[in-house]
Parts: sequence; C-alpha cells; structure tokens
Amino acid sequence: MLENKKKPNPIDVHVGSRVRLRRTMLGMSQEKLGESLGITFQQIQKYEKGSNRIGASRLQRMSEVLNVPVAYFFEDVPGGAAAREGLQEAPGSDYVVDFLSSSEGLQLNRAFVRIADPKVRRKIIDLVRSLADSADSDTPEQ
Repeated sequence: MLENKKKPNPIDVHVGSRVRLRRTMLGMSQEKLGESLGITFQQIQKYEKGSNRIGASRLQRMSEVLNVPVAYFFEDVPGGAAAREGLQEAPGSDYVVDFLSSSEGLQLNRAFVRIADPKVRRKIIDLVRSLADSADSDTPEQ
C-alpha cells in the first residue's frame, strides 16, 4: 500500500528555516515565540520544518515579534528572481544558515554584534581570514 506523504513545498521549508534562523539569532525559544503568537511550540516546530504553511497574517505577526520585515523570510528563496536571472550562488549557498544554525556560529555572531567599534570588528575579520588562509596553506595538496 502506498503512503501519500506529501513533501513540503521548498518555499515553505525556506521560510520556516528563516523563522528558525531569526528566532535562534535572538536567543528565543520555540515556546516563547509560540506564546507571542498564541500558538503551541509544536506548531512553531511544524512551521520551521516547512511541514505546515504559515498564513499571511501569521507571517506578518511573526515579522513583528522577530523584528524583521516580512521580506526577510523570502530572502534567497529557491527559484526566486536571482535564480531566474542566473545570479544565484552555487549550490550550497545556505552556508550562512548552516553557520548560524551551529552552536559556534551563533555564539560568534552574538559576540561579534556586541562589538561597537568598527575598527575592532574589521581586525577580527582580518584575523579570521588570516587563520583560514594559514589553515588552507597547512593542508597538503592532493
């Protein structure tokens, strides 16, 4: 017997991942976001996985609670205008989402945005680039 398990729409998955990204960047739990919207954390989980679609009015309210414009949830959407125009990054361009979804990436981001001095932030970027470059040069070529 065949099960009719419908795959989530890629746009719903993308929007859900952007909700999760912003929520975690703010250090907000699924439960807290759910309370702010008058829904359960289980519903937030379904939204974030893309298994449930987020209605327009709920997405508007989420944008207010998460303090981002509604357009934020659609940035880099698969099949968007950039893809049609051939300007889309290579596959795997979800590195920002992957990075900010990791514990280290989230910690680094939270600490970095608290640094007020732009010169200090620039020096940190230069340091990280230098470390990455030296790690690349330490790796033997094959």
